[in-house]
Amino acid sequence: MGEWVNRGWRVLATGLCFAVFGLGGLVVRCVVYPALLLGVRQPGRRQHLSQAVIHHSFRWFVALMRCVGVLSYEVRGMERLQRRGLLILANHPSLIDVVFLISFVRHADCIVKAALARNPFTRGPITAAGFITNSGGSELLDDCLHSLQAGNNLIIFPEGTRTPLQGRVRLQRGAAHVAVKGRIAITPVHIHSSLPMLTKGTPWWQVPLRKPHFTIEVREDIAVAPFCETAPSEVLAARQVTEHLSEQLFREPSRASA
Repeated sequence: MGEWVNRGWRVLATGLCFAVFGLGGLVVRCVVYPALLLGVRQPGRRQHLSQAVIHHSFRWFVALMRCVGVLSYEVRGMERLQRRGLLILANHPSLIDVVFLISFVRHADCIVKAALARNPFTRGPITAAGFITNSGGSELLDDCLHSLQAGNNLIIFPEGTRTPLQGRVRLQRGAAHVAVKGRIAITPVHIHSSLPMLTKGTPWWQVPLRKPHFTIEVREDIAVAPFCETAPSEVLAARQVTEHLSEQLFREPSRASA
């Protein structure tokens, strides 16, 4: 009986968190972003301030989820995220992965679906922070490199969508092409949840019986220069980087790193 009462509370708490997140997006769009447009003339400065607002808002939101008992979490290797110009590539088991990462990373940029840029609840934060949309076509690679050269920390999920609970996981090569083209080291992040939560195809109210625990492990950088030096072309180098990255992103954390 206790487990079912706890689960019922977490359903209500999850709904509350979603409502808070949606209202927060509207506040950014209707209040914060117009205020920044009026008060800050320089576009670069305005974007950095918007990123800071989203970073701290997401930190507060993650704290809210933990406080109301929706989930618990731990971060390993946080110090590796305290740099600029990082290309952060992560696996994508849950809907809230990007919220976690942006809450830990300052000056964060990311690639978002074009549909989110049209959503009234998410359009405000996306527009304010200047996040990259995946509707850029051939310009997407240049947009990513420009963001990194500007000192942003670019977050990409190479799977392109949330990890399915069943079936083989395949990474898209776009993220590896960014690394190879810019000769930028990759900072891999492995995200693991003790129980499936907010997975692909699962509605938000289907919470697990017990509170899930998320482990976010920031692993050592992957240098791309060796792949570029040995491969006969950038296309083949990106393929090799993708294969190596797949092993890094989906390898479970060792007990020694706990």
